[in-house]
Amino acid sequence: MNKVQELHRAAMNLAEQADLAKLRGENRQVQNALRQALKLESEAAQMVADDLDSEPTRSVLHRSAASLAMECGEFQMAEKLIARALAGSPPSDIEEELKDLFMQINLNHYLTRQGVQLTETQLQLLAS
Repeated sequence: MNKVQELHRAAMNLAEQADLAKLRGENRQVQNALRQALKLESEAAQMVADDLDSEPTRSVLHRSAASLAMECGEFQMAEKLIARALAGSPPSDIEEELKDLFMQINLNHYLTRQGVQLTETQLQLLAS
């Protein structure tokens, strides 16, 4: 298994650990696992960022890292990961998911600036 795959697999294991910790109400462990997962997944994405021939792996890794960044509240990082993914040639379904993520980030920022607070569920319903 190559380094990119190893990093991705480790990141996904940490994301799963975060999900389990969330179910147990262990908020501190959730954030720790998510931040570690983000670090590993963004490292994997960076390793293939300039390899435009590695689609769909390239865009999938960037989408995954952007989603983790959003969960960690790292919205600027998520935007950069999305932009980098879209700068390549992602498959159309991945491209749409990346655009949806970008819209969710910016919709949330816009509503916050307007003084509108929505729950995560309300925001997801509005964005879908």
